[in-house]
This record gives sequence, C-alpha cells and structure tokens, in this order.
Amino acid sequence: MAFCLRPSASGVKMKVIHYLNQFFGGIGAEEQAGVGLEFRDGAVGPAKLMEQLLGDGAQVVMTIVCGDNYAVEHQEEVTAAVLLKIKDTGADLFAAGPCFDAGRYGMVAGALCAAVQDQLKIPAITAMSGENPGVDLYREGLYIVDSGTNAGKTRDVLVKMAAIGRKLVGKDPIGLPAGEGYLPRGLLRDQLVEKRASTRMVDMLLSKMRGEKFESEMSPISFAPVPMPAAVKDISKAKVMVITDGGLVPKGNPDKIQGTAATNFGAYSVAGRDDLKGEDYEVSHGGYDTRFVQEDPDRLVPLDALREMEKSGVIGKLHDEFLSTCGRSNPLSNTRRLGREMAAKVKQEGVDCVILTST
Repeated sequence: MAFCLRPSASGVKMKVIHYLNQFFGGIGAEEQAGVGLEFRDGAVGPAKLMEQLLGDGAQVVMTIVCGDNYAVEHQEEVTAAVLLKIKDTGADLFAAGPCFDAGRYGMVAGALCAAVQDQLKIPAITAMSGENPGVDLYREGLYIVDSGTNAGKTRDVLVKMAAIGRKLVGKDPIGLPAGEGYLPRGLLRDQLVEKRASTRMVDMLLSKMRGEKFESEMSPISFAPVPMPAAVKDISKAKVMVITDGGLVPKGNPDKIQGTAATNFGAYSVAGRDDLKGEDYEVSHGGYDTRFVQEDPDRLVPLDALREMEKSGVIGKLHDEFLSTCGRSNPLSNTRRLGREMAAKVKQEGVDCVILTST
C-alpha cells in the first residue's frame, strides 16, 4: 500500500475531524442526550486513539460532539453547521463513531459522513453494528466498519477504521468487505479473478450438493412481505389494545424485561384505571431519556386519552391490558419472534385493533 501525503506548513500530514455523541464525548449518558453541538480543538475520547492508530503525522484537529436527541431532532441544522465549520479547515479525513448499536448516533453519523463526503469531497469513515438503522440508510455510499455491539472492542474497531481511512485519503484500492472489515455495500464491481463465472458457479453448486462449505458471491438481504391488515370496519364497536416497545413496566419490573435486546414482553392490567401514575411504573429502556415517561406514563401508553374516547363512544372498548417490551438494539430474528407471540395473544384476547406506541 502506498500512503504518502504532503506535510502542511505545520508538519501535519493528515488532518482529521472526528464526530462523537455525548457519551463518547465525555459529557454524560442519556440524561445529556439533549445537549447541543460542540466544536472542540484537538482529540477527545476515542478520537485520541484514532489519532494514534492513524500514525504517520496524523492529527485530529477537531472533535465534534453532540447529544443524540439533539442531533436527530435538529439533523438538518446540525449537518449545515458541521459543513460550514469544517469547510475551510483543509481536513483530509472525517471520522464518526464507532456507533455500535446506538440507532440515533448511527443515523446522525451516517448523515454527517455522507454530507461531508458528497458536498466537501472529504473522505469519510464510520462504524456501526449491522442492525443499526444508519446502516440501511447509508451503506451504499459509505464505508461502514462492522463494529458489532460490544463497546469493549472499540480499539479493534478503530484499527479497522484507521486502516480504511488511510486508504481513502491515499486513494489506495480498498478490498472486499470480509477482508477489510466493513459491511457489504450492495455494490458490484469488476475484478480480475483466476476462474471464470461459470466455473465458479459450478464449483459452488457441486460444493452445495456435497454438503461442503461454500460462500456465495451474492448475499442479498431479504425481508418477508408483510401484507396490509384489513381496515377496522367500525372503530366505535372495536376492542382496542395498546402495545409499546418503550419499556413501560410496573414498579419492580416483574417480568425482568431487559433494557436492551429484550427477549420477552409483559402484559399489564389497566382495568379500572383512567390514567397511569408515575409512582406505579418504571421504564426498562436504555435508548432514550425516560424521565418524561417516568413523570407521566400516559405519554407512552395514552390510557387517559383512550378512556375519554371509550366513554364518548369513539372506540368500542379499551382492552384491560397493555403489552410492553423494549425495542432497543434488538436483533431482527428476536423481534420477529416477539411479534408473533404478541400477535397470538392479541388474537386470543379477541382484540380488533392495536395501537403501537414507540419512543
């Protein structure tokens, strides 16, 4: 690999700008997710290690930090401010993350990388787990290192980010996803290989017939079709149930629903209640600022409003239970299972209509 950049007047060969959320920026956890955009001179948190791993005169000249909630709720404003700030810095590389399975972090990191790369023509690199929603939005236009979900492997992830970042800056060829450690981008490219396509295809077919291990050259992601449910004919006669993935549970969390990657759900009675009191409930969810729901659980499970609709005849009857689980960082296979189990209970209870509330 050839990597040689001309040093600037200050002796810096590669200027890097790194984006972090409030947690990795050292501000705090979810209670600080609303903090606004900060531009700090030099390297902060993981950006220090990134600078070290890039080596060869690389310097993180600026670390950008923003709370996840603020960044998502003001994404256009944040993106415009970041572009304006770094436009004339002479940066060689923009890095964001690693974001692991933090969805809001991943969505903003992807948006910033795409904007910097497309509008300022500065190479960008980020890292997320395969199920981070930022991946589906930006995988085709970016190199996204597969970070997995374990933040304890930050160094390993940054090693891969640095390696790809160096190649992007040096305009060196980047290998296949499995070799470089980034998530497949769904792109096809021409490449000289020893065996022609027909030979490779027959080899794979024979391996499959013999029960031997083989690797397909095309592995598209597929989702089962979900048919649109039939409309409720008369909502004024329907039995309505609330299901939430916001993690609202009675005090003590009797079903031990996990705040991340929950494996179960609970069914909790609202019979005889007109609204939900904060002192009776807690929130098992590590992915958002839960204080607002804790203060008034009706913000997540709108029992008060639905009771009024029930009394005025807008809906037929509100079911005596609501279902709750935590939707944070849950693998697709697990959420599909939970969905099937919830659907079975809905049918068993004779519910006509379900209202899904989320965070």
